Amino acid sequence: MHGSTGDDCVVLAGVDGSASALHAAVWAAAVAARRDAVLRLVHAYVVPAPGVSRISVTTVREGFRSRAESWVAEASAAVLAQWPSLRIERVVVEGSPVGVLLRESAGAEVVVLGSRGLGGFTGLLVGSTAVSLVAHAQCPVVVVRGRRPDDVPAVAGPVLVGLDGSPDSTDALGYACEEAAARGTTLIAVHTWNEITPEGRLRLAGSEADVAAERRLVDEQLAPWRDKFPELAIEVEVVRGRPVRTLLERGGGAQLVVVGSRGRGGFTGMLLGSTSQALLVHSACPVAVVRQGSRS
Repeated sequence: MHGSTGDDCVVLAGVDGSASALHAAVWAAAVAARRDAVLRLVHAYVVPAPGVSRISVTTVREGFRSRAESWVAEASAAVLAQWPSLRIERVVVEGSPVGVLLRESAGAEVVVLGSRGLGGFTGLLVGSTAVSLVAHAQCPVVVVRGRRPDDVPAVAGPVLVGLDGSPDSTDALGYACEEAAARGTTLIAVHTWNEITPEGRLRLAGSEADVAAERRLVDEQLAPWRDKFPELAIEVEVVRGRPVRTLLERGGGAQLVVVGSRGRGGFTGMLLGSTSQALLVHSACPVAVVRQGSRS
């Protein structure tokens, strides 16, 4: 965790006036309340270059800022309706949304975003923008969504974490343990395997020895976390199949899915190309992406 006390613990939420971002702000507020943290609501906007219009740049800039402030105020009101004593900071700034969020992430516990939005955050989860944010953010990034993008996210069910033995998935496991413990729910560790090993070896489908070896890998990765969180109920699922498909299926009844930003074996390139888009676009619950070292 970045902050050791409530005074320096910040949960960051991107706000853009969309229903999706509003759900994300409320979701982030619940995290901040559990951690006795400050909720920082952030909106960044880029003023377009002047064209042939007679409207002055100053007028356009004032309009953008006024709209941004109203969106942040709306999100703040929604949060305070549920957590009236929560400490809230409002940040409205002209600049690249991704650049602003990356800068703000340096002092945050987590960055929370809606799955799609309007205004400055439009397209935040499309292509290189999402990869850039997740690859460089200095804390975990959570994309909040329900079964459909604008649905209210689930607040019940277990926390799922995808494991493959890599350092990134170990950091993801630590974050998942913290979240499951704070929420008073079960943690389900999901590990997938198929006929091709990470070393490129072809193995017999369904081999009991291979399944047992995969289970040992998960148990070894879990061991120190079971000791650190002795009261946390941890279940293990070792499944033959593809990681994204498996997590999407299991995530239907979960309140959070946690993955590392990249791994090995089945989870290699989790956030590159179509694999990441499948999880972020189709997950039925919020998805947390934890980059190695981002929880230090």
